[in-house]
Amino acid sequence: MTATPEPRATEEAGPGDGLVRIGAIVFIVGALATLITVAPLFLGTEPFPSLAYAVCMLMGVGFLIAGAGVLRSIAAQRRRAHPSQPAA
Repeated sequence: MTATPEPRATEEAGPGDGLVRIGAIVFIVGALATLITVAPLFLGTEPFPSLAYAVCMLMGVGFLIAGAGVLRSIAAQRRRAHPSQPAA
C-alpha cells in the first residue's frame, strides 16, 4: 500500500489569493443583503430604504475583486513558468 502525500496546510498564499478571499466575503455580504432586501416583496411589508439596495451592489463589487485576484494569480504563474529570456 502506498501512502499519498497530504496537502500542506501551511502552504503560503500566492499573489491574488487574498483578493479572491476578500472578494468572496464581499460577494457573500452583497448576496445576503439582496436576500434581505427582496424579502419584503414576498412578505408584503414595507420595503427597505435605498441604502439597503445600495448594499446589494457589493455582490458585483465582490465579484470584480475576486476576478482581479484570479487575474493577478494567473499573471504570477505565467511569470514563474516563462522566465524572461536573456537578450541575444
